[in-house]
Amino acid sequence: MPESLKPSSEQRSTDADRIELPVLNSARRPHGGPTLIKLLLREQQELTAADLFSQDHAAGTIPDQARYYSKLLPAAPPGPGQQYAFDVDLDRCSGCKACVTACHSLNGLDEDETWRDVGLLLGGTASSPAMQHVTTTCHHCLEPACMTACPVDAYEKNPVTGIVRHLDDQCFGCQYCTLACPYDVPKYNASRGIVRKCDMCSDRLAVAEAPACVQACPHEAIAINVVDAQQVLENSEADHFLPGAPDPQFTLPTTHFRTSRAFPRNMLPVDYHAVNRQHPHWPLIVMLVLTQLSVGAFIVGQVLQSRLPASLLTAFQQFHSTSALGFGLLALAASTMHLGRPQYAFRAVVGLRHSWLSREIVAFGAFAGVACMFAGVCWYRPANWLVPTLGWLVVVTGLAGIFCSVMIYVFTDREFWSFGTTTAKFALTSTILGIAATWLSILVFGSFVDTPTAGILARRAGVPLIQGLIISTAAKLILEASLFRHLTRRRQSLLKRSARLMVGPLAGSIFARIACGLLGGIVMPLFLWNELSTDQSRGLFQVISVAMLFAACLVGEMLERYQFFAACAKPRMPGSVS
Repeated sequence: MPESLKPSSEQRSTDADRIELPVLNSARRPHGGPTLIKLLLREQQELTAADLFSQDHAAGTIPDQARYYSKLLPAAPPGPGQQYAFDVDLDRCSGCKACVTACHSLNGLDEDETWRDVGLLLGGTASSPAMQHVTTTCHHCLEPACMTACPVDAYEKNPVTGIVRHLDDQCFGCQYCTLACPYDVPKYNASRGIVRKCDMCSDRLAVAEAPACVQACPHEAIAINVVDAQQVLENSEADHFLPGAPDPQFTLPTTHFRTSRAFPRNMLPVDYHAVNRQHPHWPLIVMLVLTQLSVGAFIVGQVLQSRLPASLLTAFQQFHSTSALGFGLLALAASTMHLGRPQYAFRAVVGLRHSWLSREIVAFGAFAGVACMFAGVCWYRPANWLVPTLGWLVVVTGLAGIFCSVMIYVFTDREFWSFGTTTAKFALTSTILGIAATWLSILVFGSFVDTPTAGILARRAGVPLIQGLIISTAAKLILEASLFRHLTRRRQSLLKRSARLMVGPLAGSIFARIACGLLGGIVMPLFLWNELSTDQSRGLFQVISVAMLFAACLVGEMLERYQFFAACAKPRMPGSVS
């Protein structure tokens, strides 16, 4: 305890005189002295220890805590082209996690929730090892990806301080920011159904008080500085942030990590070689696969309409458009299951100017509306001139929705979700499931509505559809298998981590996906091709066969989309041994 806070001997004697303990033995109480009741009442009227401390603090006899952290705050607020930023002295960080505890306590976080983490870097040689603890939290980037990605504008960057705050009341829990941020800063709170993050204790900074982590660090390893935006931009060109950390060019983080030592060339996060499956986001898996199935089915239907006589397609188009629409509406319903607060789903269009998620929602909303109109016209005015126009409009809006789906993941700048690979996967899924769904529609239509027309359709369109399904499935499986070539490379790249996940923790799903792909996309189509060529159609047996084909293709694409999320390795801030 500082000497200034220790009571003097004179103060101690004064306090002792002021406190009189009651004498419980009435025989030893002096004649005429106060009774026990009077002693207790008098003691009750005296000031408590907290009151006495408050009076002493107001009188200035106890130093303000500001003397201990004032040097860790900037002397003046940010000016034009400047903002607040964390400054971390790595030479002082011991990894004690006092900053983590203080942040957790002050912000009232849940037991398993943290806004600040402490990681570890390892490197050097056996004779000269190197170890470095790193404390990290939100970097309050110049171009925060979380703010750009958010479809409901639940993030704001203060124009004066540069602090990026999350607006809890605005958030509806889509979790897109957790995918967009390369530093794993936004944390989803399932009990509240929203995302939360560090705001640099902005309420404290507003009254010249240091954030909790700054005050709590016993080594003064964390400080708040004012940085120039132009300097941050220039520093990002050199890619000098932290060993193994994400490329600062993406979001331009402002945190400055400094050290007087030179790190060994092999300095890397302790968990750099660890491979852990990522969160699969099952509602998104269902939504992506079913929207692509629906769009693919409409596209195949329009291709058939342009190739075959209208007399063959009028009745079939009614059935097919309704089934394709059903899958699309089911997909949109499944997407709301991914929201922490689905009652606020209407807010999703707020970020239309900058968020690909908002654009996807608008595009698929338009797709669903036009598809409903198209199905309605097919049923009530099948010969109307609007039918082909609405059909192609459904295709255009559906493709726009799929393109927005692609860009949602491309925006995150993850190598596994590159534009070319993601576009090819989504397009091939639409083709495979669109063909399989159309085949099933033709046979179900023939079994319950119009057998002669369905038979002609199967003979006229069967072989091209089967060929398209086999080629698309083979291309998709080859594309997915191309990832495994990275296993032979020495460098531990992100794609190699994804490949290791595929052959390690995700091996079971890989085998199941390949089996479903081969069965539904190649083996059973060849069997149907043989039946068509020999004209051995066997009614219900063929319907069951195509239903199994469709189910195998659907399950296979679901498993591929599961791996799309679960195997997506990404660069990350240094983690811990556990």
